[in-house]
Amino acid sequence: MLNAIIYCRVSTDKHTQETSLARQKIELMGLAERYNFNVIACIEEKKSGYEIERNGIFEMLDIFAAKDADCLLIQDETRLGRGNTKIALFHQLQKLHIDVYTAMHDGKLELSESDSMVLQIVGIVEEYQRKIHNAKIKRGMRRAVEQGYNPAENLKNQHHAPGRDRVAFPIEEVVRLREKKLTFEEITSTLNGMGYPVSKATVHRRYKELQDT
Repeated sequence: MLNAIIYCRVSTDKHTQETSLARQKIELMGLAERYNFNVIACIEEKKSGYEIERNGIFEMLDIFAAKDADCLLIQDETRLGRGNTKIALFHQLQKLHIDVYTAMHDGKLELSESDSMVLQIVGIVEEYQRKIHNAKIKRGMRRAVEQGYNPAENLKNQHHAPGRDRVAFPIEEVVRLREKKLTFEEITSTLNGMGYPVSKATVHRRYKELQDT
């Protein structure tokens, strides 16, 4: 038996919308019963579909990310969101491998051709962004090694690195790489490749703080 989340939404606090919320819940409970789903949460919200910052949405995504539920039940696609917000949320659900069922379709959601195309484009763009990020890391590491940098040797005393009460990364390696004329972007990529998820701004700031002391 699959675990399901029911999500109901209306855009205002008007009394007539209260009836809509109740109707959505009844219809979706019926949908869950027909598909033999186990409803573990029923989330109701009174927010605009264009708004992305909704407590109910965050609660829903947290449950899915924890793998406590397998599918989402909504009245129709507009209940989840509208415009770019809808596309962003459907993309997130796809990444989490969550099936979406609607009362309107009495089954799995059937996205329009245009929405499917947009989601496909978003997925392609995201994949290429990952490739670019990984390529920058490799480039930074290669440049560092070419300049005589040996991560295995230079990081053997990394537990002595200052700044571990903030973002932890070996500042002495930043100094070494700067002396070898690497840019802050290349240094950041090198640190990322070694498992330090630090931003270029943080690396630059910490380096300047060290130089000012």
